[in-house]
Amino acid sequence: MKKIIQTDKAPAPIGPYNQAVLKGGMLYTSGQIAIDPKTGNLVTDDIKEETKMVMENMRAVLAEAGMTFENVLKSSIFISDMHNFAAINEVYATYFNEATAPARETVEVANLPKFVNVEISMIASL
Repeated sequence: MKKIIQTDKAPAPIGPYNQAVLKGGMLYTSGQIAIDPKTGNLVTDDIKEETKMVMENMRAVLAEAGMTFENVLKSSIFISDMHNFAAINEVYATYFNEATAPARETVEVANLPKFVNVEISMIASL
């Protein structure tokens, strides 16, 4: 049976989905964007701060499932402008040990929800 993961320390879903689903020790997260869960405001003025907010939201979802970034097997990063790749990567790298970092892809897309600049989803395992 699947278990729905929900925390108020990350933004509430803005559609018919959950923050994450846990099944058989595997956690599948929905994409996180830079909505500050305390205020509900978007954090998009600076790409590094935006990426940090996304990663902190993801940290909260992982924690609710009893996991950390060390449990992450795969990340998917969607960005609206590949010119932001280096700045996003710089912040993202601070959340992982390079030797044990997860598999990942980074894809440039035309638009993201609420027209943010970056969205990240993850798959993790207990």
